[in-house]
Amino acid sequence: MIENKTDTKSGSNLEKILRSGQFAVTAELGPPRGADRSVIEKKAAILKGYGDAFNITDCQTAVVRMSSIAAGRIVIDAGLEPIIQMTCRDRNRIAIQSDLLGAAALGAKNVLCLTGDHQKFGDHPMAKGVFDMDSIQLIQMVKILRDEKKFQSGQDLKVSEPRLFIGAAENPFADPFKFRAIRLAKKVAAGADFIQTQIIYNVKKFKEWMKMVTDMGLHEKAFILAGVAPLKSAGMAKHMKHNVPGMDVPDEVMDRMTTASAARKGKEEGIRICLEVIEQVRELKGIAGVHIMAVEWEDAVPEIVRQARLYPRPMDIIL
Repeated sequence: MIENKTDTKSGSNLEKILRSGQFAVTAELGPPRGADRSVIEKKAAILKGYGDAFNITDCQTAVVRMSSIAAGRIVIDAGLEPIIQMTCRDRNRIAIQSDLLGAAALGAKNVLCLTGDHQKFGDHPMAKGVFDMDSIQLIQMVKILRDEKKFQSGQDLKVSEPRLFIGAAENPFADPFKFRAIRLAKKVAAGADFIQTQIIYNVKKFKEWMKMVTDMGLHEKAFILAGVAPLKSAGMAKHMKHNVPGMDVPDEVMDRMTTASAARKGKEEGIRICLEVIEQVRELKGIAGVHIMAVEWEDAVPEIVRQARLYPRPMDIIL
């Protein structure tokens, strides 16, 4: 079972909301491709009050962006709670642990452990990928650092440990499908406290995956947030379907977006589809919240949260 709701590991707002049994909302805030902090501040102003914590992406799609840790501090200054994304692509275990200590010292209370998109897909395809460890090993390393006050080397951490709520990502749609729940089990066993899934458009297949997850009792060991995202156009839907690995966009969704885009109402239909997915997944056993991925479309998040009747967000949770 998930630990007693009063036994918080990080004291983060996200952790408190999940442990209180309330339906959580997280969203993404992408750092800019430059050093202008006002870009983050403007996005934070749009998102404030419409989520419980916000993923600060770590050079997503292997494209150089402002540090997720530095951007996370700016987000804290703006009054939002960050979820610092940490990938294995660009750092060895020494640098990862150093960054985790730094992030915690700057006020971060949530981390999302990721392997990271391969550098060949980004703007520096000839860069050397590190991949000193994978996401499962990273999760375990953060847990040991937090709970046992030990570095990955086995040496004791003699000062304050990073009190981090540990997150992981999971893709219910990647092949081979029958092993996806088993892979999630490995991440939970390694120490993941919460899970954010890949974007859901194929709700039927997601339900099949959640059935396997709940049959294994994984929803009782980690909080699962269903990933959703509004489509902007038929072109975006086509790109998702054919060019994003592990993405499942059914023909029905493609047809709806094609028709709507032809009528210049692609964004409206994309938000409508997103709301329908939220309504369906929030009724599933084991779903503790949703993670909204409106990439470079932060303006859509307040509308989605309001229309999904997930606003206002809970405040001042006391466990």
